[in-house]
Amino acid sequence: MFEIAPSILSADFTRLGKEIAEIEKGGATVLHFDVMDGRFVPNLTVGIPVLKSVRKFTKMTIDCHLMIVEPSKYAVEFVKAGADMVSVHVEADVHLQRTLMAIREAGGKAGIAINPATPLIALEEALPYADFILLMSVNPGFGGQKFIPTSLDKLKRLRRMIDERGLSTRIEIDGGIDAANIHEIVEAGAEIIVAGSAVFGGGKPAEAVTELLEKGTVWA
Repeated sequence: MFEIAPSILSADFTRLGKEIAEIEKGGATVLHFDVMDGRFVPNLTVGIPVLKSVRKFTKMTIDCHLMIVEPSKYAVEFVKAGADMVSVHVEADVHLQRTLMAIREAGGKAGIAINPATPLIALEEALPYADFILLMSVNPGFGGQKFIPTSLDKLKRLRRMIDERGLSTRIEIDGGIDAANIHEIVEAGAEIIVAGSAVFGGGKPAEAVTELLEKGTVWA
């Protein structure tokens, strides 16, 4: 079974509460929260104050993707502010295992995010300490990008890596996913599907989430 995780990066912040209510109505169970610092990626977005506000009016799982330098300084603070899941980039954290354990000890699910050009071997040693892997299928920093085709093969290889080790680590994927390609992505092994423009871009987020759930279903 897979879940849809709409990214609020693409939402209308003037009516954020209503849009979150809409995606819940459509069947979304995870809310994806993009945190950018203007250094690790060339953009600035929301942080802990917005997270605290969002936490007050939703019971959805909040998934924070930290696209920041030195994530070890802030990861636990996001858990304390209400995040259920926190992912940090393998490219940004020189003490990745320690950060993952700190997130877990604070009560959150710990994730490793990995960029499109970073090989899966970079995950090898830290994989047993991760509750989930966030596979980027676009280069992080901006919404509305197209899915990088080679990400599908990378997803399949990651699925095999996890299964061969007998781990329960979940796979999340983010970037360029819509109704046209979600089926093959779920079929390849993704369990949490992040979608921004595909959910909020058409002005009907509830219907968009429902469509993604329907299109992504893989029948036995």
